[in-house]
Amino acid sequence: MQKVLIANRGEIAVRIARGCDDAGLESVAVYADVDADAPHVSAAGEAYALTGNSPADTYLNAAKLLDIARRSGADAIHPGYGFLSENADFAQAVLDAGLTWVGPSPAAIRLLGNKVTARGIAVAAGAPLVAGSDGPVASAAEIRAFAEQHGLPVAIKAAFGGGGRGLKVVRELDAIEEAFDSAVRESRTAFGRDECFVERFLDRPRHVEAQILADSYGNVIVVGTRDCSLQRRHQKLVEEAPAPFLTQEQRRQIHASAKAICREAGYTGAGTVEYLVAADGTVSFLEVNTRLQVEHPITEETSGIDLVQAQLAIAAGEPLALTGDPEPHGHSFEFRINAEDPARGFLPSPGTIGRFAVPTGPGIRVDTGVRAGSMVPGQFDSLLAKLVVTGADRPQALRRARRALAEFEITGVATVLPFHRAVVDDPAFAGTAGLGVYTGWIEAEFTGTLTDSPEFSAVAPEGRRRTITVEVDGRRLAVGLPAELLAALASNSPAAEPGPSDAAPKESGDPGGLASTMAGSVVKWLVEPGQAVEKGDPVLVLEAMKMETTVMAHRAGILGEHLVGRGALVAVGTLLTLINTAG
Repeated sequence: MQKVLIANRGEIAVRIARGCDDAGLESVAVYADVDADAPHVSAAGEAYALTGNSPADTYLNAAKLLDIARRSGADAIHPGYGFLSENADFAQAVLDAGLTWVGPSPAAIRLLGNKVTARGIAVAAGAPLVAGSDGPVASAAEIRAFAEQHGLPVAIKAAFGGGGRGLKVVRELDAIEEAFDSAVRESRTAFGRDECFVERFLDRPRHVEAQILADSYGNVIVVGTRDCSLQRRHQKLVEEAPAPFLTQEQRRQIHASAKAICREAGYTGAGTVEYLVAADGTVSFLEVNTRLQVEHPITEETSGIDLVQAQLAIAAGEPLALTGDPEPHGHSFEFRINAEDPARGFLPSPGTIGRFAVPTGPGIRVDTGVRAGSMVPGQFDSLLAKLVVTGADRPQALRRARRALAEFEITGVATVLPFHRAVVDDPAFAGTAGLGVYTGWIEAEFTGTLTDSPEFSAVAPEGRRRTITVEVDGRRLAVGLPAELLAALASNSPAAEPGPSDAAPKESGDPGGLASTMAGSVVKWLVEPGQAVEKGDPVLVLEAMKMETTVMAHRAGILGEHLVGRGALVAVGTLLTLINTAG
């Protein structure tokens, strides 16, 4: 293995490029048009355009990635997380092309990446499980029958999903149909697969996971545990390692069953076995992520093991350096810095970053894929950076975290920094007697006072580019440049500020005007013109940064004309329709 193509973007692509450099390997970056000037492009030794802006045209396009690997001379592909990282067909295509796949085998990905078959592996390994469907469900009617048999709430889950996408919790029978449709759409958009299954949903559980490494010689170790209970929309916001306030028996059960599951599946590489820990202390298997996790840095900080380097070594056929589970030292937190406004329900906030000033000091690490001036597109994940804070113990790590969060400054887009600053002082999270947070705690109990960000952004420009041919030292090269810059050069005038094509807010003085609460694209209308709605009824579904949000009716009345169509980009405040009072 000499040259690694990084089939990803953002901070994880930067992290892998640095890991390759540490290992003495060359690296190749790929980029969508909107990412042409992103830090991950310059972090690698060379970079190639994927041409396009949608996930399907770029980072999910296996044919383009394999062609770039061939053209660049890469002999290995590291998928990072998300996108194609848990796609068994892509892993097999990489191997069929004669390249090294930095990850588990396609067979293991199929077994464990599919949450339905993963349940079967967990049963064979002796791991505890909640009730769930025996396989994918074909319709909302099957989910309704399951709920009537096992009770509510239930969780509808994308079989190939992760990171909370394609996951819908249903607490009322009448909400099953729309939740199922939404889960299918999100799964198809984020992962290219739309199979879903259903299982009982445990209220108020902690989310605890085990980071594993396994080589091709039968060695499997648990590098450490993490608690990831602080979530919004079932996506993690804060993680810590090792998982605090576990009993010795809970820790033993997690370590033993995680290794048993991986051995049962013939797993190799880095992976994560996830569990729910109920309020009564019961540990229940959740899923296996057959890739590197977003939160891997906190395990690196508390174990001393570089997980990216370990992945590369295992892929190269080397045995694990350790054959026993390492003891954790110190305590580490990871704060995901997302472009979202927590005071507006964590609505995504694409846009352009102004100031980007990171904290410094003992125990501080910042992994990021953006810089001042970076454009944050609406097509991809909202993660801007990860603030990792480590101390000798949990109290010291919390003190350092408070300082670091106070120093972190980002302007231009709304971020979750205000939430993080509030939560590190909340007794439920920062208490010393136990962990008072759980996976739904933010929505159910968080009472921190957060003010709407004044920098909640409109839709980010798509980064339209044009390709021109230039000659350098007699060699013809294709060069991609922003379309606005080329237009400005052609007219010999300063470049105009780029802007979205159809995202400008449409003002309305009519009190019946229903305005968009976020920037994004229209997924579907739920109500047709002329139909009656009540205040709070769902009217329209918007999508941004791979997450769907429903716009509710602000008053009762009769829905007017749809002023924006499916697929249209809308800005915050865009007039969507009018709700006219009946009579």
